[in-house]
Amino acid sequence: MRIYTIVGGVNGVGKSSLSGVLKAERRDLGPVIDVDKIAVTRQCAALEAEKIALSQIDEYIEKGISFTQETTLSGQRTAKTIKAAKDKGYYIRLFYIGLSTRGECVKRIQNRVEKGGHNIEESDVSRRYAKRFVDLTKILPYCDEAHLFDNENGFTEIAEYKNGELIPKGTYTPCWYKELSEVHP
Repeated sequence: MRIYTIVGGVNGVGKSSLSGVLKAERRDLGPVIDVDKIAVTRQCAALEAEKIALSQIDEYIEKGISFTQETTLSGQRTAKTIKAAKDKGYYIRLFYIGLSTRGECVKRIQNRVEKGGHNIEESDVSRRYAKRFVDLTKILPYCDEAHLFDNENGFTEIAEYKNGELIPKGTYTPCWYKELSEVHP
């Protein structure tokens, strides 16, 4: 089965960390595409790294190769990729990560930069954080499987998306999930 796995969330929520956890647990992720990692590895600008990532994605879809993409879900490209993958018979799986404040995202990015990692402009984080649920609810209907994680203190699966609805898991309900539930009941 061809699988397009999406690890999504605003900058700083822990997408690369969750990808690492998933790689240790699963054997069906295929290559992981991370624009930030491409930029660092190839020492190129973000726009060039994005072009490289898009080329890889197009190649994988054309060849029917399972792959994973780390993405903020912002913009139109993720929705276009999902539709192209669906047309080629891919199973679409989402692992979404949330944090309850924009400030926590910024703080984690600053921590990453202090350790030698890449920076993201605070204005970009703010813009993406403000529309995170709009971006998420646009792609949920295309997902065959979706798992939502809170990363306030380690990854905790708090809900899954099935048959058009969010289904809570366990009793822990972070603030961001309560907000999402109001937007997407």
